[in-house]
Amino acid sequence: MPETHADHADLLRRLFEAAVAAADPAASLSANLPDRPPGRVVVLGAGKAGARMAQAVEAQWGPCEGLIVVPYGTRLPTRSIELVEAAHPVPDAAGLAATARILDLAASLGPDDFALFLISGGGSSLLCAPAEGWDLAEKQALNGALLASGLPIERMNVLRKRASKVKGGRLALAAHPASHLTLAISDVPGDHPDAIASGPTVPSRGQETDLPDLEGLIPPPLLAKLERAGPLPEPEHACFQQDYRLIATPMISLTAAAKVAEEAGLRPVIRGDAIEGEAREVGRQMAKDVAARIKAGEGGGTVLLSGGETTVTLGTDPGWGGRNVEFLLSFALHAPHSVSALAADTDGIDGMGPHAGGVWLAGDEAPSGLMQKHLQAHDAAAFFDQAGRLLTVGPTHTNVNDFRAVLF
Repeated sequence: MPETHADHADLLRRLFEAAVAAADPAASLSANLPDRPPGRVVVLGAGKAGARMAQAVEAQWGPCEGLIVVPYGTRLPTRSIELVEAAHPVPDAAGLAATARILDLAASLGPDDFALFLISGGGSSLLCAPAEGWDLAEKQALNGALLASGLPIERMNVLRKRASKVKGGRLALAAHPASHLTLAISDVPGDHPDAIASGPTVPSRGQETDLPDLEGLIPPPLLAKLERAGPLPEPEHACFQQDYRLIATPMISLTAAAKVAEEAGLRPVIRGDAIEGEAREVGRQMAKDVAARIKAGEGGGTVLLSGGETTVTLGTDPGWGGRNVEFLLSFALHAPHSVSALAADTDGIDGMGPHAGGVWLAGDEAPSGLMQKHLQAHDAAAFFDQAGRLLTVGPTHTNVNDFRAVLF
């Protein structure tokens, strides 16, 4: 069991690094990529892991025709697959133009051609193709409203599909009748393919979502447009009778972190890979759980590991935050002083960044009033920055969503 601040900080950092390494496409993709098909091969996709996935494909298949959209600041050197940078989490004109090119490339494929789709978290905003009657400004407004709504990611993505001509299986439809394979990295609770990047190559599990309860969360003109949206492609369409492989998931990363914990002499407990809810409430409940475990005599080197995706319902004029630091601030406010914790996004960016998350170490103290003030203002990143406890790692070129480790 580590004894000092430095020991706790080092261990928590190593757990996070193990989780990220387990989701690195450089290893996971090569194990799932078949031999290169004969004839024309086109590589298409989008997401935070797109650059590393492209590199892994070229390492095994050699130069390939292709185009992948990645967030600004995450481009890596590739031999022939073109990487275009665009905005995340709110789409921009660069993403709009790149997605139009991707749809054109998909439409150019014939029955003897092959498409390899590389999909990862973040692809929902990077793949931007407004549906008929929508424009970029409206898509940006919709995304902004959804991000501030506090809705679970799956509900957000169902709504995004209604306003898109690339999501909800429409990219696969554009590539029909070519053969294709999708390699995906999951960043969503439950690992449902139709929720990862809003499922551009798979059928949707449901055509509808409740709209009346969205009043007040989404501007009325956009809500009216969502209500008039056309149907998604039918799940029985031949374009969906293709191979789809998940090459990295939150549970794979949590299991890798648990192995590192065991090697350090700790008892890892994986509390779940699909935890959702309001970040501050999840933090408060987890602190309550830890306090109960300690009272019951559990401890002596226990580390709780969890993943998933919490949400933050933003008020007016929010501060500098992110869902992971908001979780951590709420946790620190309510947890016993003998507990250390780390909460970070595996993509290296929590909210608008540039931090990945934060660390709170056993014995750290701050006035509860100050902590409450920052929590209520959604200003948790500023609190941890002032405390010297922000975790900054830069883009990791992968994404299996939130990672939390609690040591007691």
